[in-house]
Amino acid sequence: MPATRKIRLGVSMVGMGYHLAAWRHPDASAGGNMELQHFVKTTQVAERGLLDMAFLADGVGIRFNDRPPGALSHTCKNVQFEPLTLLSALAMVTERVGLVATASTTYNEPYHVARKFASLDHISGGRAGWNVVTSATDMEAQNFGLDGAPAKGGRYDRAIEFVDVVRGLWESWEDDAFVRDKASGVNYDPAKLHILNHQGEHFRVRGPLNVQRTPQGRPIIVQAGASDQGRELAAATADVVYAAAQTLEDARAYYQDVKRRMPRYGRHPDQLKIMPGLMAVPGRTRQEAQDRYQVLQELVQPVVGLGALANYLGDLSEYDLDGPLPEPKDRRDHSRGQIFIDMARRNNLTIRQLYLSIAGGNGHRTVIGTPADIVDAMEEWFHGEAADGFNILPTWLPGGLEEVVEMVVPEMQRRGLYRTAYEGRTLRENLGLAYPEHPAAAARRAALSQALGSAAE
Repeated sequence: MPATRKIRLGVSMVGMGYHLAAWRHPDASAGGNMELQHFVKTTQVAERGLLDMAFLADGVGIRFNDRPPGALSHTCKNVQFEPLTLLSALAMVTERVGLVATASTTYNEPYHVARKFASLDHISGGRAGWNVVTSATDMEAQNFGLDGAPAKGGRYDRAIEFVDVVRGLWESWEDDAFVRDKASGVNYDPAKLHILNHQGEHFRVRGPLNVQRTPQGRPIIVQAGASDQGRELAAATADVVYAAAQTLEDARAYYQDVKRRMPRYGRHPDQLKIMPGLMAVPGRTRQEAQDRYQVLQELVQPVVGLGALANYLGDLSEYDLDGPLPEPKDRRDHSRGQIFIDMARRNNLTIRQLYLSIAGGNGHRTVIGTPADIVDAMEEWFHGEAADGFNILPTWLPGGLEEVVEMVVPEMQRRGLYRTAYEGRTLRENLGLAYPEHPAAAARRAALSQALGSAAE
């Protein structure tokens, strides 16, 4: 009998939490974004809650605008650990929770990324995931000799080839290539080493990777693109998509669109888990939940709120904060900016109301209420073909995640929507994804099957 489908959960461990004022919460460590123990505690809470993965979004530079002036100095979105270094440390203090980090295809080389994530997969015992991004901000580009980010089309062309090369490098060695026979002196079987020899428009990579095939076969690939190119890349290569949507209709349209694209790449829709971001703020009563959220809302300074909007809509400081959102003059070409504009137009929000409405979820859905309210909202999307799970965006860390683990997870379990124990030891196993057979082994198996079939005739 097939297993009942369960909701998948991840947690975004960005900085001190997802709310703009997270670092100012009375119970937060103001410098936690640079404290190892802060992340140790957060990841261990995630594992106690049986979450699939802990997710570290990252950029190769400060990505929060200092527009208007002073915005950057009033937020904690300024310094953070390099994620692969941090996740390697967290692998030593956890056992089951997946460890996912961002690495840019714009400012890295495929060999670097393939080697680092393969190493993390071995270090963690099969729990590594790579979040594929193309890096769209000028602030990042200016750290690499450029004035601004490359054009979107070029970034995505490079990304498609980049992922292809990384996946090829991860197949440098077959599962049983290393015999390590001391008696004969044979360390590996040369027939099971495969040289990539990639020659493409953007990359020339010979290989092989100097890391053997990983416990998961290959690390999990996570992708977050909402553009048409991003959706195509997700359909072709991703195991998990971290999506953003405010409404059931938008979430369902995205979910169905990406899943419909998969068959042309020889993939079944179940091979991809779509997990929209969700800020869940639980309380024993709805009023208690609202009060918890309001503590942070009252700590949002206008300069920080405007800075959050400036990332996508340009500097709005010349306008009346309590007036309507004008047509942005300096809008960035980014799907998140359109989400903000749609929110403002749909709900007739002022600039102040808009930045307060995105102060928590940054364009993702926010649900504030009792555990039953939150699970009702999750279940509606889960059963409504809008989500396979959710990436939890805690208001502040680790407290906001502890509230979800202690209040929301038991309600999900009570309804049979969520696991009561991890299914396996690897991230791939816990996501319910099959182990990928090595292409060379698959080819040999197919050839043998064909030969046996011919002999039987």
